[in-house]
Amino acid sequence: MLSDPTPAGVIEALWRRIQARDWAGVRVLLADELVVDWYASLERIVGPENFVAVNAEYPEGWSIRVLSIVADGDRVVSEVEVPHEGVGVFRAASFWTVHDGLVVEGREYWTTRGGDPAPEWRRPWAESTADAE
Repeated sequence: MLSDPTPAGVIEALWRRIQARDWAGVRVLLADELVVDWYASLERIVGPENFVAVNAEYPEGWSIRVLSIVADGDRVVSEVEVPHEGVGVFRAASFWTVHDGLVVEGREYWTTRGGDPAPEWRRPWAESTADAE
């Protein structure tokens, strides 16, 4: 049983359980009709078992830090930072739909810090944050 069964609470529990590698706990938060799209890699993960497997099989060395969770009704947006030893720091902005305490849909945008080089033409108007954080 979740201490906070609201949509935001479900997504907080989802990230906490992924960090803990509590794959059975992750599964109980997912609807049977779950679909998650990863737009950067053009992948669709259909079904809770596939979502759990993709996360469980990801090479070790990572941790998750939740930066923010914002909810409006059954829609939840989360931002997480995922440092991965020897690989770099990833960020994900995730857009979730939660119905009746279960995640039914996700759209995730994963990127690496500095993974997209800044084009020269923007230099007059933008500054680098490479030394920030």
